[in-house]
Amino acid sequence: MTLLATRQVTASAPRRGSRPRRWGRGSAGWFFVAGYAVLLLAFGVFPTCYAFYLAFTNSAGQFTGFNQFTKVVRDYRFGPAFSHVLLYLVLWLVTLVVLTVLAAVLLRSRVRPGLSALLRFLYYIPGALAGVASVLVWLFMLDPDVSPVSWLLDRLGLHTFAAVLAPGNLPVIFMLIAFWTGAGGWMVVMYGALNNIPDEVIEAARMDGAGPWRTAWHIQIPMIRQWIAYMTILAFAGGTQLFVEPQLLQTASLGRVSPAWSPNQLAYVYAFQQGDFNGAAAISVFLLALGLICAGLLVARSNMFTLDET
Repeated sequence: MTLLATRQVTASAPRRGSRPRRWGRGSAGWFFVAGYAVLLLAFGVFPTCYAFYLAFTNSAGQFTGFNQFTKVVRDYRFGPAFSHVLLYLVLWLVTLVVLTVLAAVLLRSRVRPGLSALLRFLYYIPGALAGVASVLVWLFMLDPDVSPVSWLLDRLGLHTFAAVLAPGNLPVIFMLIAFWTGAGGWMVVMYGALNNIPDEVIEAARMDGAGPWRTAWHIQIPMIRQWIAYMTILAFAGGTQLFVEPQLLQTASLGRVSPAWSPNQLAYVYAFQQGDFNGAAAISVFLLALGLICAGLLVARSNMFTLDET
């Protein structure tokens, strides 16, 4: 017993020349998170708090309650701007979720690995372009005089650039631009989520007689529903911030597109054309509230943060 106790004490004693550990198990994690936390505070939390301050005060810094919100809601451009972006969001989210998940399932289960990798790379290339560059590409695509698909535009009865940019066509145009630039990256994410499904589960479904489509509908898609909800939340948040596409089209079309087509454009008009930063902040708070409500509903319905029991 004495010899065993001596060995235990010797083993637990620090060696000569060794320094005591100052870092705990979680210290490295805090170190890596610190940079992101600083940027989040500087460019996320503080600007949001300042926006709330502006939204509830006037230009003199006096508290005005909900007067700024009432003012922007009564603006004749407020309703159309939000209706435009909501219609765009419906088209964009439905197209994104359906086609992205469908493409990921096909690439995962119906395409050979080599060809699947090549297609995923090709799908991702448009997403590598900056937003402004992608819109410039689409300006050429939408102009019947220089478009390589002018024959298709003629078949659709769109013979001039002005006809293409008719108000009723704009939500579809912005949806196509968003899908072209953003769907490829989400296909890669959905493909990775499908790879996390154990092969034993898919094999068991096949042994039970489930075909590819029934396996996808009853096994694969339900098992990645949290990733689908995550994609929908981020796509919705990005869609509410629509600004570059309508702003560039408005400039390129010489005013055929409204300068206040989207809420972000309307906030830009308030801030930099009318000098009303308080009204612009009120619009941004409306967008924030809309995004938080929809994100909360999606998280609650999809059980996004619920851990799967194993």
